[in-house]
Amino acid sequence: MGNPPPAIAMVVNASEIWEKNMPVTLPVAAPVAILAAAPAQAEGWLPRPADILSATRRVADWQLAHRDSFDRMPSASEATRDPRGWQQATFWVALTELADRTRDPHYAATILDLGRGAGWRLGDRPFHADDQLIAQAWLWAARHGAGEAAIKPMRAYFDHVLANRPKNELLFTPNPAGRGDPPCTTRWCWCDALFMAPPSLFALAGKTGDRRYAAFAHAEYRATTDYLFDPAEHLYFRDSRFFDRRDAGGRKLFWSRGNGWVMAGLTRIIPQLDRKDPARAYYVRLFREMAARVVKLQKADGYWAPSLLDDGPDTQPESSGTAFFVASLAWGVDTGLLEDATYRPAAIRGWAALQRAVQPDGMLGWVQQVSDRPDSVAQTDTQYYGAGAFLLAGSAMYDLSRHKGGR
Repeated sequence: MGNPPPAIAMVVNASEIWEKNMPVTLPVAAPVAILAAAPAQAEGWLPRPADILSATRRVADWQLAHRDSFDRMPSASEATRDPRGWQQATFWVALTELADRTRDPHYAATILDLGRGAGWRLGDRPFHADDQLIAQAWLWAARHGAGEAAIKPMRAYFDHVLANRPKNELLFTPNPAGRGDPPCTTRWCWCDALFMAPPSLFALAGKTGDRRYAAFAHAEYRATTDYLFDPAEHLYFRDSRFFDRRDAGGRKLFWSRGNGWVMAGLTRIIPQLDRKDPARAYYVRLFREMAARVVKLQKADGYWAPSLLDDGPDTQPESSGTAFFVASLAWGVDTGLLEDATYRPAAIRGWAALQRAVQPDGMLGWVQQVSDRPDSVAQTDTQYYGAGAFLLAGSAMYDLSRHKGGR
C-alpha cells in the first residue's frame, strides 16, 4: 500500500479552581462538523516515525517560542508563569521525552538551564502534588549533566513529607479560611494528583535506592484509588464533590482530562516497577481496566469529549484529554500491555484528531483551560499542559510506529 494521505491540516487562583460552581451542561460545538473525522482510508494507517516526530517538534517549538506569551491562555495568572508549577511542568516533563527521541541539544539545554535557574527546587507548597511534578524533569536532568545537584533539593522536600506525613481525610471541602487550597490537598484527594506526584516518588526511589519513597507512593495511590475510582464505570471521579453530581442528561460526571492524567501517570509508573515487583500487577490491572473503558468512549471524530459519558457527535473537541489517552493507548500497545487490534486503531484515530487541533502556526488549540471538571473549549485556546500532553502522545506514537512498522 502507498503512504497515507496527510491529516487535515484559564488559570485562576487556587480557591477559584477548587470551589467554583460551574454549570455542568456543556455547550454544543457549532464548528464540530468542520472537525469531522479524518478520511476513513486514513484511519488504519500508522504514520511514519519521522512524520510523527516532525508534528511533535512543531508543537514543542511553537510553545518554546512563546514561553512568555500568554495571550492565547484566556485566564492566565501568575501560576501559569511559574515553571515549577504543574501547568508548565507538564510541558517540561514531556519535553524530556522528546529530547530523548530527537537528541536535540536545544531541548536538553533548555531543560538544564531551566532547572539551574530554579535552583532545582520543587514548588513552594510542602505537600501539594501539583508542586511535585517538576521533579520528573529534574531527575531527567540529573542523568543528563546536572548530576546530584538536581536531586538534593527534592530529597529534602520529600524527606520532609515522609517525616510529617499528612493523615487528613480525602473528602474535598473548601478551605475554611475562604481562600487557598482545600485542606485535603495535602494528600492526593483529586485524581490529577496521580500524574503529578507518584511518578516523581517512584523515580526518586529508583535513583536513590531509598524505598521509603516508593512505599509512601504505593500506600497513597491505593488510598486515592479506593476513594475516587468508580468500579462500575472503571473511571475516576475528579474528587469527592462529583460522587453524586450528574449532567443535564442524568449521566455521571467523569472528566476527560482528569482520567487522562491518571492513565498517563500509569504509563510513567509501570516502567519504573520491576516485573518481579508484586505491586506491579496492581497498576497493570488498573491500566488495562481503564483502557478497556476509555477505548469505548472515543468519538467517531477521534476525540474524547470533555465529559466522557457525554460522547455524542455534537460534543466539542478537546485536545488535552485526547492527547493523554492517545499517549496511554499507544504506550500500552507498544509495550504489549494492550491488544493491538483493539487499541492501535483508537490511538491512530486520536492522533489524527490531534493533528486537526494544531493551528497553522503550530499552536495546539482546543485545549480546555484550567478547571476541575468538563467545561467549554475554544479552537483558539491553548495551554502549556496541553502542549505537554501532545508531546507525550507524539513520543508514544513515535515509539509505536518505530516498533510496529509505521509507513
